[in-house]
Amino acid sequence: MTKSNYKLTKEDFTQINRRSLFGFQLGWNYERMQGSGYLYTILPQLRKIYGDDTSELKEMMKTHVQFFNTSNFFNTIVTGIDLAMEEKEGINARDTVSGLKVGLMGPFAAIGDSIFASLVPTIFGALAANMAINGNPTGIFIWIVAQIAIMVFRWKQLQFAYKEGISLVTTMQSRLTALTDAATVLGVFMVGALVATMVNVKFSWAPSIGDVTLNIQNSIDMILPRLLPAAIVGAVYWLLGRKNITSTKAIFIVLFVSVALSALGVISK
Repeated sequence: MTKSNYKLTKEDFTQINRRSLFGFQLGWNYERMQGSGYLYTILPQLRKIYGDDTSELKEMMKTHVQFFNTSNFFNTIVTGIDLAMEEKEGINARDTVSGLKVGLMGPFAAIGDSIFASLVPTIFGALAANMAINGNPTGIFIWIVAQIAIMVFRWKQLQFAYKEGISLVTTMQSRLTALTDAATVLGVFMVGALVATMVNVKFSWAPSIGDVTLNIQNSIDMILPRLLPAAIVGAVYWLLGRKNITSTKAIFIVLFVSVALSALGVISK
């Protein structure tokens, strides 16, 4: 058996999407990362394409269980292109499929993490947080709608990638770098906006020299407004780059330092 006569159906796409949404990461491990999850996602379709207990099925299972790691939000694009090739060429597409997965998982990981793991949570998380501070519960519904939209996007891209096949790679290749750079710049812009609006810390310490009271916060604002929040974020960024410092440890350090400085009257909200 070299080529397949099986054509994927709407039920196949539904099954793949359901497994991708709820089971893609269940087999994650440090050796092959998402390899077993990738195989789990498309195993029923591989059985239909190659048949049960065939040597071709065993070979392709070995191929798909190898190292694979990309963004959860773009993995079904790789899956769609992969299945379109295997459906057409069968076992003959093995080497091409392996190269395709290796070539696409890196770029899609960068784009998916930049947009969906950083940019979207930053934007909608900031909206929800600002509304929550003001006692408005609408933010949580905006967050839910955004997550539903992302899941719909993930659901639709599988069949689109399957229909476009390998041509999708060539049409998207020139846009991957530009899209990644744009998402990175927008993400940095949003982080800067969050620093200025959400880190509400100022100097409350105002030393007196004779009859003159020195307003340190006012002096700093004359040089650069919101300088203290920016300095705090910079300090946390530097701290996270130190050895044996995790994000959890950094949170506790910030918490203890903030409480201490506030008790001493150095900073306030």
